Amino acid sequence: MARMGEGDKRWIVEDRPDGTNVHNWHWAETDCLEWSRNFFKKTLSDQSLLNGEGNLFIKINKVDKLDGEAYVNIRKGKIIPGYELSLVVSWEGEAKDSDGNSVLKSEGTVEIPYISDENADEDPELRVTVKDDGPICKRLKEAFLAKGKPFVLEQVRAYVSAMANGGPAKEELEVKKVAKKTASAGSGDEKAVAAAAPVVEKMEVVKKEKKKEGFKTITMTEKFSCGARYLFEILMDENRWKGFTQSNARISKEVNGEFSIFNGSVTGTNVELQEGKLIVQKWRFGSWPDGIHSMVRLTFDEPEPGITIVKLIHSDVPEEDRYGNATVVENTERGWRDLIFHKIRAVFGFGI
Repeated sequence: MARMGEGDKRWIVEDRPDGTNVHNWHWAETDCLEWSRNFFKKTLSDQSLLNGEGNLFIKINKVDKLDGEAYVNIRKGKIIPGYELSLVVSWEGEAKDSDGNSVLKSEGTVEIPYISDENADEDPELRVTVKDDGPICKRLKEAFLAKGKPFVLEQVRAYVSAMANGGPAKEELEVKKVAKKTASAGSGDEKAVAAAAPVVEKMEVVKKEKKKEGFKTITMTEKFSCGARYLFEILMDENRWKGFTQSNARISKEVNGEFSIFNGSVTGTNVELQEGKLIVQKWRFGSWPDGIHSMVRLTFDEPEPGITIVKLIHSDVPEEDRYGNATVVENTERGWRDLIFHKIRAVFGFGI
């Protein structure tokens, strides 16, 4: 749901459980977080930006922090990158007089709070700070904005391009293409592969036939060790949403009330609500074509006290976003699985 996913306006990211490779043929995923750290350390460490122009000296020192999530999925020969990162870089500046004597030295930081695949076609927000006050420090900051900001954004664009080409998983692509052709030889072969693969417990994802051209339906069945009413409340309470997704949320608990989750990446309206039994909502990702809405139906069954079975039917999911990216279904599916259901288990301890 990505970015979720449509991270596109996809989904919010932190460390997440590795729930990929459904049936051992659907996904092949590579964790790219450490590779991403090394990428930025290489491109944003010990970089001189100004060397005496205007008697100013500006230098990027190092990457102080890179947090978040980065991965590349290869599905049916397609590269599907996903990342949501926050980056902090340190820099230093020095002003000298006309004789070359140092007048002032200061340090600062560059923070990019959100580098995401959902915004891959635009530059992220960049915040520049300087440690000290005064007119000279102001000059140093302005000099960094003039020289350093374009340089940092250039490295971010290079990262986005590298991830789009597969990142560290690029070399695996041809192998995956061959494997996928074998697994997809025919419907009978496909069933045999699925039957022989290890069973993925607690989840079943089935793509149904299109209801109409260009749209698909996603279904899942999930099991939780809690009561149905409690799980219903988690999904309808904005404070709990904020807790397990680490993102902003506004959720009405009334029929026809509106909601906004994952920092506004997903918006919609409540269609039908039955406490502990049913949630029906219209969903829309910000990166979808104008006027497109999907329908989410969550049913709750408590076959025994303290055990709840949730069935999801997410229908009318477009195959492409407004930019022509054919990853909407995959991102939405991954979002439900990794950024909602898995996160609820991890945060509230409802694992089976």
